[in-house]
Amino acid sequence: METRITDGRINIRGNIAVREKPKKADYVLYLNAHTPIAIVEAKDNNHTVSFGLQQAITYATMMDIPFAYSSNGDAFYEHDFLTGQERQIALDEFPSPAELQARYYGEIHEGKGLTEKEKAVQQQPYFTSQKTYTPRYYQRNAVNRAVEAIARGEKRLLLVLATGTGKTYVAFQTCYRLLSSGMVKKILYLADRNNLVDQSIQQDFAPLEKVIHKVNFAKDNPTTVTSYQIYFSLYQQLSDREDEQDEGDDPVSRLASLFRPDFFDLIIVDECHRGSAKKDSNWRKILEYFSSAAQIGMTATPKETSYISNIDYFGDPIYTYSLKNGIEDGFLAPFKVINVKTNIGEGWRPYDGQRDIYGNVIPDRIYSNSDYDYNIVIQDRITEVAREITTYLKSTDRMQKTIVFCATEEHAERMRIALVNCNADMVHKNPDYVVRITGSDTYGKSKLIYFISASAPYPVIATTSKLLSTGTDCKMVKLIVLDQMISSMTEFKQTLGRGTRIREKEGKLSFVVMDFRNVTHLFADPEWDGPIKQDDNYDPNREGSGPNYPPEPPETPVDPPVLTEKPIVDENGCSVFILGKTVSVYDTNGKLLRQESITDYTKSNILGHYASLDAFIRQWSAEKKKQAIRNLLLERGIDLEAMKKEQHMEDVDDFDFICHVAYDRKPLTRKERANNVKKRDFLSRYSGVAREVLEALLDKYMNLGIYEIEKAEILKLDPFTKYGKPAKIASYFGGKDEYLKAIHELESEIYGEAG
Repeated sequence: METRITDGRINIRGNIAVREKPKKADYVLYLNAHTPIAIVEAKDNNHTVSFGLQQAITYATMMDIPFAYSSNGDAFYEHDFLTGQERQIALDEFPSPAELQARYYGEIHEGKGLTEKEKAVQQQPYFTSQKTYTPRYYQRNAVNRAVEAIARGEKRLLLVLATGTGKTYVAFQTCYRLLSSGMVKKILYLADRNNLVDQSIQQDFAPLEKVIHKVNFAKDNPTTVTSYQIYFSLYQQLSDREDEQDEGDDPVSRLASLFRPDFFDLIIVDECHRGSAKKDSNWRKILEYFSSAAQIGMTATPKETSYISNIDYFGDPIYTYSLKNGIEDGFLAPFKVINVKTNIGEGWRPYDGQRDIYGNVIPDRIYSNSDYDYNIVIQDRITEVAREITTYLKSTDRMQKTIVFCATEEHAERMRIALVNCNADMVHKNPDYVVRITGSDTYGKSKLIYFISASAPYPVIATTSKLLSTGTDCKMVKLIVLDQMISSMTEFKQTLGRGTRIREKEGKLSFVVMDFRNVTHLFADPEWDGPIKQDDNYDPNREGSGPNYPPEPPETPVDPPVLTEKPIVDENGCSVFILGKTVSVYDTNGKLLRQESITDYTKSNILGHYASLDAFIRQWSAEKKKQAIRNLLLERGIDLEAMKKEQHMEDVDDFDFICHVAYDRKPLTRKERANNVKKRDFLSRYSGVAREVLEALLDKYMNLGIYEIEKAEILKLDPFTKYGKPAKIASYFGGKDEYLKAIHELESEIYGEAG
């Protein structure tokens, strides 16, 4: 039976996302319910026995399967990953389950060499229920490698899984299988934000809620705290901090008051690229206090610089599933980038003696994107960015979840106000249409749970600075706006990761990045999707202080302080406008595939099929060709309705819009075309009910477009029902054929001045 391995890559064509076919293996054989052991690709006997072996090897490599087979019905060809050998075997010599198991365990030949503990934990099933999905192949790989490594006695493990691929689910299944096997009894799950802890407890770890405890030093004591199996905690709690900021407190004394150093058997370190990567951090002190426990670091973006290193502490990743892998497999959403340039993007200089709104002279120098909202506020720039965001939403979907990443908390508030004013009609319906969600905004943080929900419609737009840049499961975000400077590749990947989750049932297959500060130049950086390796200049013996030690960002993302002396320039002091926009599509390696406007893409597609205006008009005028043309464009990712919305041309016929885009013709609105028909004598050819029906159809065209009047079902709607059933209406024209002839003549009259 076929086994689907991937979901099928999603490609962005024009302004539509389309799935390719998924990768499917013909047969997957299992050692037990959760451990695949062999894969078989079957071909007909017009092919050689080994014809499908390369495909089987590819799938087996992806799925961590030790044996791959190909068959054409006459024999089998085997690739043994444990020995590296290949051989042809007869149909009746295919290995039995017992033989494959013996080879796998090393009872025959070299095998995988599993210890008895590894074998025991491998027998433990995954948690399953009606509410829990079956692990994807890479999740199973990650869990299997983690539990087997811990069974072997390894103490430091690193799992690298791209944002949106289910790190917490992997952690849950790892914990479940280790607890079920009895190999571990006490687990500590560490994170540095309350919402990450609560999100994990309420979602992936919910099946274990009866054995879960959230550490609370104000209430816990060494006696009552021992009765649980999984403990969740903010590292700030362990270091005697109640907020979410690290101020350098020594956590060891507080830990000793509640937990012995050997209390935990396993520690999961969520988002370990942050605190634990730094040698002198409180994260590291906590981990070193529990040094006897096995420790798994989990992250999408390991931090490797000349000063800090995840690999130095956790070791090389035991499994990596990258953003590239996720997009290729169709488990993560692809994206396109809209780069927006303003007239001051390359620089703005105040005129001699120019003053800000407070009457202070603005320091004379050239300000650029790295200054706006950090060192100087250009109010009209904020307004223009808000307008551009709003224009995009109006042209696509005003209810799509949007994150606007701002320079500071102050900037996030200014942006919120600007977006409210640009979307007053939507805010009138619900004041939470735009909300600032930042570290210091209590109200905004209370709305975070609704923003990340797949079902809650509000808030729609969140303005933020750092709070949403990592860890938060933003399921339905379709638009990410970059209006802050990002120089760290780790932060860049984490920020993009807010949009990578797919929600196919809710209509989310891709997302858009709108970049106002040219942050997306980082796609050209070799580090974008390069191998994970320790920095050549990293020195594990270097002290984490001194004049040569560069300051690191806070372990918990915190917005920089607001500078009260920051000059503020209003629209009279600096007028800002959009110079241009470029749409870019990248491959999974960060290589630029194409850079285009949707209009240019549409034009090239139309001209590729209809080289001249006359050729297009002939096809359009042919009966039943209009919808075919629209479908042809849809297949190539061109949604005419979305394009017309973006260009504020919703009242223009598709015919006119195509002629305008492809052949530079001035478009007429549907109302203008309908009025032209009324001015001519076409309707005078008919009288009585027939004329009234044609006049009503012309009104329908004016409001709904040409496709609607071609449908026979339209005669079942008002105002036609007053004339009787469709057959009765057709009789006023002399029958069905005459009615259809009249419709065709009406359409010809509508486009009578097309040339």
